[in-house]
Amino acid sequence: MTTAVSILPPQQLAELNRAYRREVARKRLRTALAAALFLAALVVAAFGAEVNLKTFFTYIGNFASYFDRILTLDSGARVWTDFGEWFWGWRKWLHLLGETILISYVGTLIGAVLAFGLNFLAAENTSPGPVLRFVVRRLLEFARTVPSIVFALIFVIAFGLGPMAGVLAIAIHCVGALGKQYSEMVENADMKPVEGIRSTGASWISCMRFAVLPQVIAGYASYTLLRLEINVREASVMGFVGAGGIGQELVVAIRKFYYSDVSAILLTIILTVFVIDIATGWLRSRLFGREART
Repeated sequence: MTTAVSILPPQQLAELNRAYRREVARKRLRTALAAALFLAALVVAAFGAEVNLKTFFTYIGNFASYFDRILTLDSGARVWTDFGEWFWGWRKWLHLLGETILISYVGTLIGAVLAFGLNFLAAENTSPGPVLRFVVRRLLEFARTVPSIVFALIFVIAFGLGPMAGVLAIAIHCVGALGKQYSEMVENADMKPVEGIRSTGASWISCMRFAVLPQVIAGYASYTLLRLEINVREASVMGFVGAGGIGQELVVAIRKFYYSDVSAILLTIILTVFVIDIATGWLRSRLFGREART
């Protein structure tokens, strides 16, 4: 079977080629202007932040030498040549690490429960009224805008040194972060089931329970597990201000120049975060499929 190929007249074809070249030139010009604006903004930001490349390259050796020191024992040997000396305080560090994990777990649990109770009020398609939605959204913004370490410092002043300050700080920050993620998932939910249940005379709570929640519950669990990973790292840092956990021991080692202890504690934290990341990723894939891991 033969097919006919239409050939445009030379004049029309030339006009199309000129239009194509003009469009390509305009696109390249827009790309070049965007790149120039980006570079200009980068230069201005670097100047405002006092980023000095000369200072960076002058003192980059200090950074490398510090890593050399933390990988060296007091005897002068490398840390991996004597694990007994390197991890001499492993019992104490594991105890503090367990405290860090518990701080993040309890804080995440409290934050997730509070975020679950507030997200339906913050979502545009499920909130009972605009005033309530505005108030709840501003509350969530405040909770996630203030860094968790600032909350930890405030609670340390209020309640004293210890894990309680870390739990409260993580819980408040977690409310803001998870509340926003939960509410965005609710806003993307299909509202037809809600209309169907509402037509039967069901209450607002029943509509949320039977029409919206089944659509978003898997996402809730996935984001909560992801937040748990983040909070383990945050709980490690909160020890710097006295909020309990292994961070408290790490900052002592840094201030007293116990170099090999710094590397041992850092390695312990890194391995723990790796294990939690792999475990929560596996759990998400088992519960909700591989797409929930991304």
